[in-house]
Amino acid sequence: MLKALVLDYGGVLTDPGEDNPAEPPLLTALRKAKQLGLKTALLSNADGWWQPPRELDGLFDVAIISGEVGLAKPDVDIYLLTATKLGLEPGECVFVDDLAVNIHGAVEAGMVGVHHRSTRSTLEELEILLAIALRD
Repeated sequence: MLKALVLDYGGVLTDPGEDNPAEPPLLTALRKAKQLGLKTALLSNADGWWQPPRELDGLFDVAIISGEVGLAKPDVDIYLLTATKLGLEPGECVFVDDLAVNIHGAVEAGMVGVHHRSTRSTLEELEILLAIALRD
């Protein structure tokens, strides 16, 4: 059973979506997932100077930033570290990224991978995988 939603920042959480919503659709989905009791993690290849925007404060149980941990996607170890920090097995985590190579690394580590191509298709896939509604 999937217990955590792990998201990339650039290209995923920042994707404005197709329907001009008030906030990026995956940010809305993240809020819903958190409300419904899923663990959440940010996994970014940003440098150590980067900090998540303030609007994300409190939305992640764990934030793994490449520049801080000395690992980068698609290295299997960064996904294993993320799962460990969440207190979960990799197979209990679903990871969303806009780069296929990063999805391959996550799957190799044992996570379920979702290749983000559009907010609509990603949300549909996550709703099926997590068996919860992530849209209003």
